[in-house]
Amino acid sequence: MPKSERAGRVTAGQSHWGNYGLANDTSKAQRASPFPLDGGRAGDGGGARRQPLCTPPTPALPRVDAKHRSAMTGGGSPRDVCLLPARQMRLPRRVFGIVAGLVVALAACLAPASATGERRHALSLVGEPRHGPDYTHFAWVNPDAPKGGVLHQRAIGTFDSLNRYATKGNPAAGLNLIYATLMASSLDEPSTEYGLVAAWASHPADYSSATFGLRPQARFHDGAPITPEDVVFTLTAIKTAHPRFALYYQNVIGAEKTGPNEVTFRFDVTGNRELPQIVGALPVFPKHYWTAKDASGEPRDLARGTLEAPLGSGPYRIASVDAPARISYVRVADWWAKDLPVARGQWNFDEIRFVYYRDRTPAFEAFKAGETDFWPENSAKGWATGYDIEAVNRGHIKKELVESLAIAGMQGFAFNTRRKPFQDPRVRRAFNLAFNYEWANQAMLFGQYKRLGSYFDNSELASSGLPQGRELEVLERVRDKVPPQLFTDRWRNPVNASPEDFRRHMGVASRLLAEAGWSPKDGVLTNKDGDKIAAEFLLVQRDFERLVLAYKDELEKLGMRISVRTVDAAQYRKRLTSFDFDIVVASFPQALSPGNEQRDFWGSVAADKEATHNIIGIKNPAVDTLIDAVIFATDRSELVAATRALDRVLLWNHYVVPQFYAPADRIAYWDKFGRPGQLPRHGGATAAFQQVWWFDDAAAKQLATARSKQ
Repeated sequence: MPKSERAGRVTAGQSHWGNYGLANDTSKAQRASPFPLDGGRAGDGGGARRQPLCTPPTPALPRVDAKHRSAMTGGGSPRDVCLLPARQMRLPRRVFGIVAGLVVALAACLAPASATGERRHALSLVGEPRHGPDYTHFAWVNPDAPKGGVLHQRAIGTFDSLNRYATKGNPAAGLNLIYATLMASSLDEPSTEYGLVAAWASHPADYSSATFGLRPQARFHDGAPITPEDVVFTLTAIKTAHPRFALYYQNVIGAEKTGPNEVTFRFDVTGNRELPQIVGALPVFPKHYWTAKDASGEPRDLARGTLEAPLGSGPYRIASVDAPARISYVRVADWWAKDLPVARGQWNFDEIRFVYYRDRTPAFEAFKAGETDFWPENSAKGWATGYDIEAVNRGHIKKELVESLAIAGMQGFAFNTRRKPFQDPRVRRAFNLAFNYEWANQAMLFGQYKRLGSYFDNSELASSGLPQGRELEVLERVRDKVPPQLFTDRWRNPVNASPEDFRRHMGVASRLLAEAGWSPKDGVLTNKDGDKIAAEFLLVQRDFERLVLAYKDELEKLGMRISVRTVDAAQYRKRLTSFDFDIVVASFPQALSPGNEQRDFWGSVAADKEATHNIIGIKNPAVDTLIDAVIFATDRSELVAATRALDRVLLWNHYVVPQFYAPADRIAYWDKFGRPGQLPRHGGATAAFQQVWWFDDAAAKQLATARSKQ
């Protein structure tokens, strides 16, 4: 799926990227794409509650002569290139007519890419865009929203970089605010993008390329125009900067200028319907800035962290930085896109400030004191017990459940299958049998959650029952590579309606461990080689400790040696990106049109590349085949069938112990803001607050007066 809409219902707990570099609570492109988004969710774990170090080889260009190769990669004639034999032939007169007839086909091949497809103001993978080419604004904004005020937000941990595309460092919250992309996602439509830097997009029927017409008024913050040369530079730079981007854009073999304000991306495959939107979600970097030297005289490098404020083209620019504790963004008053339909009524705060806190506890105290304005609540215990305060009782702080139609991606205890004993699916399944979700939901989670039973839960993409129809046809391709019971039994989580159920499941877990070669020795499960089952749960937030400690007790009853370690953000990120862990809490945000990001999540190539999202280490030929089936689906029905098949195979391999998700977004905010009558339902409450709410000056004055009288 494209970067602009990597959406996923907010689940409980801290994702394995969370504040540390990836997507969380935004639209599809921003949730499961490789692009790191900022801010994270402070999850629930003990309480009660979506964006690499070595680069894969770039796909080789076809064998062509130098002139044609230049045309494909940015030089030469600004047009598509047909690859023909590099030799001349004398043609008999009698076949001259045939050759003349081929001229038409050759001319079509040499025609500009923009002529091979209709120019579109928007692209969608799920039907026609809701807003036509003559739209004036999105239905989920107030087009006349007032501008002004300061939005104070919290972030957890620390930051040490202003480059969100580097392999190392903790990027600051909010950096997405300074960038503009070729196309922008709609927060209320799945898998749909509207032109931002690009006024239009086109692609041929076989999806072998995509062409974008840039708006002449598009500018970087220094006033320089955004050009096709900047777009071409961006693709090369971003694929070089980070292995995750190289993997994500592996089918994009090049970009070239094909007109004064036109750029064309070329793909090494046909039939991938998502690729035009994947490149449409590309941010555009200023070539003149990144190829120059910084204030210290050193060459700038997109692959390296920096505290120099980057030059952007988005609705905000960086105003001040106090690393590692604070960063502030100021609205660009004369932003070139402010009156475009795609941006009207959005980005209304004059300033957005992020303050960092060590963990949830001081951050929530700061919110209750009015030091920050908005709180996305990811702790069920916090939601149930944390708001019995005067500010809430007087109506100064509002609590609200916000409807969300976003898909619920998988969140769970994820195993590092690079390590024994997690390479055995029987051991992994035993862990799931020992997780008493029903007890935890009532005793710790205040009954506010639903158990995840799919990697694409709460959507038509989730597998269910037994495979049939087109899904079964897809699975037949990998029948000899998947667990046979997948075709005969329904996958389901263990359900513990009573203590007797849990005792029975623990008994099944013990038998599975014995079948896998683990038997008790001195109270610890040991195999014939003397290895013991010892596992460490690596956490980055203390909120999860209560839940994990309760889980630890049950696992130790089975004879496992379990430890729990909570580390700071920097150490967590380092260990995660180098796969130095046994078990972590991981989340995998999804959208209604899954695609290339599945390679990053579960693909074999990603398993051996540090800093990819395949933290589990999945190297499964069946999964690779099904990922391609998802990516190259020719229509919605085929995509749904292929995704269900992938979901089913992932579930039957027991790569995670599924956790839970909240069916609605829980937010709290100080009563000094206005908002549209209709809020977007696919982008997440946090993204919507920052993007479409506004500062209500009258309400703010009324609130200040009321608080002064207390």
